[in-house]
Amino acid sequence: MNDLEGIRLAPKQILAERLLDAPRDLVWRAWTDPVHLGEWWGPRGFATTTKHCAIEPGGEWCFTMHGPDGRDYENIVTFIDVEKPARLRYRHGGAGETAAIRFEVEVRFAAEGARTRLTMTMHFPSDEARDYVIETHGALEGLAGHLARLAEHLVLQDPFTIVRTFGAPLELVWRAHTDADRLAKWWGVKGMATTVKRFELVPGGHFVYGMRSPAGQEMWGRFTYREIVPMKRLVYVSSFSDPEGGLTRAPFFEDWPLEVLNVLTFEESDGRTTLTLRGGPLQANEAELARYRAMHESMRGGFGATYDQLAAYLQAG
Repeated sequence: MNDLEGIRLAPKQILAERLLDAPRDLVWRAWTDPVHLGEWWGPRGFATTTKHCAIEPGGEWCFTMHGPDGRDYENIVTFIDVEKPARLRYRHGGAGETAAIRFEVEVRFAAEGARTRLTMTMHFPSDEARDYVIETHGALEGLAGHLARLAEHLVLQDPFTIVRTFGAPLELVWRAHTDADRLAKWWGVKGMATTVKRFELVPGGHFVYGMRSPAGQEMWGRFTYREIVPMKRLVYVSSFSDPEGGLTRAPFFEDWPLEVLNVLTFEESDGRTTLTLRGGPLQANEAELARYRAMHESMRGGFGATYDQLAAYLQAG
């Protein structure tokens, strides 16, 4: 899905709509619990720290957004209407250089089976005020990243998780994940040789690779990178593909999810690096979700064998 899909303009307004893979109560908590908010709020690359939060009519949420450039942005949200779990309405204001940026927001949460349709309307005093935040502060791209991070956060509330510690410093483990030549030496199914067709380590870029067994069987896969925080975090969507990187169904199950979100985090301690992988399907139907969950143990074995190959590569290097 294109992040800007579902975002449009109207007189004095920016409107957005998303169908989220989570029940309405969970989506509501993601918007109203400071612990949840701290994990996804803001455009990509930003972190959020809550100072005070009272989600009730007349209450305030005071928070600081920490930009990737090291700058801090103070924000105050004042709640006007709180109708759990269906609707929020609030005024959003800033401080310092963003003090003049003020608008009202209405967020609606509609249950659609096990999913939630979220609609968000940002009301500005004028078209000029709306256009100012679009042109000066990248409001459309920021909103798109904001909602994409929410979708990712929701997917990871019940994730498949692997934790592995390697006897190598962080820099080596990071390079093994972010250099095409190094990836080809360890990534993939045990017993299959990996070749790299395309490698673009940028948000929106692709890693397209092929795996070939000694008997000549071939499989192709693709990563689409979403977020890259050097030495700390990699976020990408994995899928099976054709040799050109086009999306395909898995060769083994027709009901395997087309796309799976993966979040890798890296931590170093005493010269050793702990890698944590969390993952979950995107835009999956009930059959695909059931298949993914049923395969967790098999996936643990597969990833375990792959990370054995990484451990051997790091030791040899």
